[in-house]
Amino acid sequence: MAATAARTNEEQVSQEELSSRLRAVIGRLSRRLRPTVAGSGLTPSQISVLFTIVRHGPLGLSELAQVESVNATMLSRITSQLCADGLIVRSPDPGDKRSAIVAATAAGRRMRERIHRERTRALAAHVEALSHEQRLALADALPVLELLAERLPGGGR
Repeated sequence: MAATAARTNEEQVSQEELSSRLRAVIGRLSRRLRPTVAGSGLTPSQISVLFTIVRHGPLGLSELAQVESVNATMLSRITSQLCADGLIVRSPDPGDKRSAIVAATAAGRRMRERIHRERTRALAAHVEALSHEQRLALADALPVLELLAERLPGGGR
């Protein structure tokens, strides 16, 4: 019985350590990929909102706030700036005139593509520098990482 409890505690610690290390490395990768020439005039929050709108739009503002985990005031500021930059358009919701829907413009879709392409190229240069075995290990880990991303809140959207 004591051996079972010890094993459970060891598994819990290793799961916590694994989760902590995974969160830390995802955060570092995200921060290091964030700077782009294409999106240099946008904040990380604006880029995130733009990407979500391009990927899943048109979206109602309440749904967008939920997906982005941003409060309504902050989202209003972000979408106002993206509208002013010509990257999204905001229009009344046909089903509820008190609500609004946001959609990406052609310029917004092009901006998202440029940022995406730039970040992919930056990452690809470093992936290429890994050994063959390291690249295989990374490829083997991707399905599990994708599954985790889907299971986290907002991942199904």
